[in-house]
Amino acid sequence: MSAPTAIIAEDEDLLRDELRAKLGQLWPALRICAEAADGLAAMRAFTEHAPDILFLDIQMPGATGLDVARLASGKCHMVFVTAYDKHAVAAFEQGAVDYVMKPFSTVRLAETVGRLKDRMIQRPANLDGILTLLAERAGGSKQFLRWVTASQGNTTSIITVDQICYFRADNKYTTVITADKEALIRRPIKELAEAVDPEVFWQIHRSTLVNIHAVASITRDFRGHLSVNLKQRKESLAVSDSYAHLFRQM
Repeated sequence: MSAPTAIIAEDEDLLRDELRAKLGQLWPALRICAEAADGLAAMRAFTEHAPDILFLDIQMPGATGLDVARLASGKCHMVFVTAYDKHAVAAFEQGAVDYVMKPFSTVRLAETVGRLKDRMIQRPANLDGILTLLAERAGGSKQFLRWVTASQGNTTSIITVDQICYFRADNKYTTVITADKEALIRRPIKELAEAVDPEVFWQIHRSTLVNIHAVASITRDFRGHLSVNLKQRKESLAVSDSYAHLFRQM
């Protein structure tokens, strides 16, 4: 019996590398025959290689992961790679082989590998119905940012949004500040303000988005200007007058 083959379709280089490395450890016999960083490349790779398994990011540039899944439905086993629980759970319950959440858990991925091995003797599931449902759900509500890929010197890491105390604009970049470190991301603060959950991250200055769960207290100086004190950081963050109304109920 020939070695099983797989394609990894994921637009984040770091996550693609991580998934390939973890699969190499957990399933050495699995041959990664192609990788793709966008939906169109994933479609071309699928058509060329006809893999047994497709690890597919739901949200990718170019053609979406759902477009790729329509092409591959019923032709190979599929694992959805997603940052959003509602997409993943719905797909899993409707017959997709499995799903893995970003950032990846080795334990969870090991469970996925076990299920894949069991299902390799079965016919791949037809996902046409669930793909229609997923497309409707994706278009019906906004999905908020759950993690960022950040650089710290020569090191790139994944930081989940619940770890972030605040974002600070830094020229064309944005600094991500957690309890114990700072790192840069290549997304402007304006774009981040539209991507994060507004009930969790409040814009308190044109250059600052703060995680409200990281706030310890609010102080007011003799001129009436507000500043935010954080639970796990020593610095205080200035609140612009135009955003002061956010704290009237606190």
